[in-house]
Amino acid sequence: MASGSATYEIESSVEAARLFKATVFEWHILAPKIIPEVVASAAIIEGEGAIGAVRQINFSPALPFGYMKERLDFLDLDKLECKQTLVEGGHIGSKVETASTDFKFEPAPGGGCVCKVVTSYKLLPGVEEDEGELVKSKETVTAIIKAAEGYLLANPEACA
Repeated sequence: MASGSATYEIESSVEAARLFKATVFEWHILAPKIIPEVVASAAIIEGEGAIGAVRQINFSPALPFGYMKERLDFLDLDKLECKQTLVEGGHIGSKVETASTDFKFEPAPGGGCVCKVVTSYKLLPGVEEDEGELVKSKETVTAIIKAAEGYLLANPEACA
């Protein structure tokens, strides 16, 4: 079984704490408003902002799968870090056995922040690694961060 990881950084002109709050704690509320062409609805279905909380995101027909559920496995509010694991939906069970993403939001020199992302995955037996899927995953996470950034810049009172 193939497993691997991808590491990348996304720069933002928004402060780290606001972007962290928007993408970790309020994404289930913001996503359907910000990117309704991709996210039809979203909700926390277990827990609430604590370790073990599960969030379900329901997608529009624009995506090849209808939904995904992600669990919050690690949270450090002081360091603006978290780890989320995909527990259902997406490619879980069809291509991927496990997948998780670590996020760390750090202040950038001169303002704004850098979101450091590490995605780890384990493919199901017989599934070949697909470089295109890795690129698509990185593009999707980047688009999410950039959508949140755009919203926060247009709404200075949000996630303050």
